Amino acid sequence: MRKITMVFVVLICSIISLNAFAQHTITGNFPPLSGQQVRLVGFNGFGIYAIDSTKVSEQGVFNLKYTDKDKGMGYLAAEDNKAYFVVLANEEIELQGAVLSMPESIVTVSGTENQLFVRYATDHPKREQALSAWLYLQKIYGTDYLFAKQKHPKQAIETEMQRIKQEDLDFLNHLDANTYISWFLPTRKLVSSVSTIAQYRTEEIPVALAAFRALDYTDERFYKSGLLKETIESHFWLLENMGKPLDSVYIEMSISIDFMLANLSENQKKFNEITKYLFDLLERQSLLKASEYLALKVLTQNSCTLNDDLAKQLESYRAMKKGNTALDIVFIGDVFKSGSVVKTPNRLSDIQSAYKVVVFGASWCPKCADELRQLLPLYDKWKSKGVEVVFISLDTDNVLFKGFSSIFPFVSMCDYKKWDTQAVSDYYVFATPTLFLLDNNQKIILRPNSVKQVDAWVDYAL
Repeated sequence: MRKITMVFVVLICSIISLNAFAQHTITGNFPPLSGQQVRLVGFNGFGIYAIDSTKVSEQGVFNLKYTDKDKGMGYLAAEDNKAYFVVLANEEIELQGAVLSMPESIVTVSGTENQLFVRYATDHPKREQALSAWLYLQKIYGTDYLFAKQKHPKQAIETEMQRIKQEDLDFLNHLDANTYISWFLPTRKLVSSVSTIAQYRTEEIPVALAAFRALDYTDERFYKSGLLKETIESHFWLLENMGKPLDSVYIEMSISIDFMLANLSENQKKFNEITKYLFDLLERQSLLKASEYLALKVLTQNSCTLNDDLAKQLESYRAMKKGNTALDIVFIGDVFKSGSVVKTPNRLSDIQSAYKVVVFGASWCPKCADELRQLLPLYDKWKSKGVEVVFISLDTDNVLFKGFSSIFPFVSMCDYKKWDTQAVSDYYVFATPTLFLLDNNQKIILRPNSVKQVDAWVDYAL
C-alpha cells in the first residue's frame, strides 16, 4: 500500500511539474523582419527577464516558446528594441504584420485573450478621446451664456457621456473572470487614467483613490503585469496633484501608505521590495514628510522582518529626523580647506556658524560631483547669511580625495574608511550624496535631498 501511495504522489508531482512548464507557442509572420533576432521578454515585479529568442526565417516566420510559469504580460522586440505587448495567457498565439513597432499593422490571428486585449487597447483610447471632447462641450453648455439655456443639447451630451462610460464598463464586466485580462485591463485602465482624472474629471478622484487603495500587492498577477512600478507612481502622483493643500496631501498619502502596508503585512519579500521602492520614490519627489511617515511606520511594525539595507535606510529617518540633535563629528584623518591642511577646527561643534550643511560624498560618486559643482557658486551667498559647509568624504584613496577637495573653500575631511567612517555610522548614511542642515547646536533643521533644496531654504528662511 505504501508503495502504491508513493507512486501516486510521484505521479501527481510529475503532472504538476509538467503543467508548470507546459510550452505554448507564439507564431509570427513578419516578412520585413527577415533575418532579424526577435526576443520574448516577461515581467517579474520591478524587473524583466528573457523568456525566449529566435532568428526570423527568410520568409519572415518565427516561433517563440513560453510556459505556464510565464503567465502574465510580456513583449516582443526585434532589433529596433520597440516593444509589442502580448498576453502570455497559456494559449497559442499567432500574429501577422509588418514590424513590431507598428501595432496598427499587426493582426492577431489566434489567441482569444490577445484578441480581446488588442480590441480594448484600440477602443478604450477612442472612448477616452470622445469623452474629453464631450466634456469640453459640457462645460461650454454649462457656463457660456450663448449655450447654457439650451437644455436639449446639455441632456444629449450627458446621455452620450454615460453611454460611452457604460460601454467601456460593459466590455470589462463581460470578460471571463478566469482570464488574466479580466484583472489586467481594469488595473491598466486605472493606472492610465490618473492624468485625465486629475486635470479634467476631478470628481472621479475619490473613486480612483479608493481603487488604488484596494489593490492587492501580494497578487502574483501584479508581479507578472509590468504594472507594479507604474501603479505605485501613478497612485502617489494622483495624490500629489489632486488640487489640495500640501498638508492635506500628506494626510492622504499617510492613509494610502497605511493601506499598502496592511496589505503587504503577510508577505515579507514583497513588503521589503515595495516599501523600498515607495520610499525611494517619495525621496526622489522630495515628499519628505511622506517618506518620514513611511519610514517610522515600517520601523514600528512587527509583522515583517526588514532586510538589513532597508532597515538602515529607514532607521536614518528615526534617528536623524527633523528636530533631533545630530552627534558631533570629530575631524580625523586628512582635513583640508582650499587644498591646504588645517589643524583647526577639530570637530564639527568647533565651527561657529548659525547653520551648517554637512555633505557626505566621494570623488567616485558622479552625483556628488554634480551637487558640489552646483554648491560652489552658491557658497559665498550662503556664508554671508551664516551658513557654513562641511564635506565628509567616503574616499579610500588620499590622492583622489586631495584632488577632488582641493577647490572646496570649506572644511573637507576623510579618514579613508569609506562606509566604516564613524560619522557615516553616526548619521545613518546609506547613500551618497547625503546632506543635513543643522543649526549651531547641531539640531537637525532639514534633510535636503539636493543643493537646490538647501538654496531654496536659504533664500526663503534667511
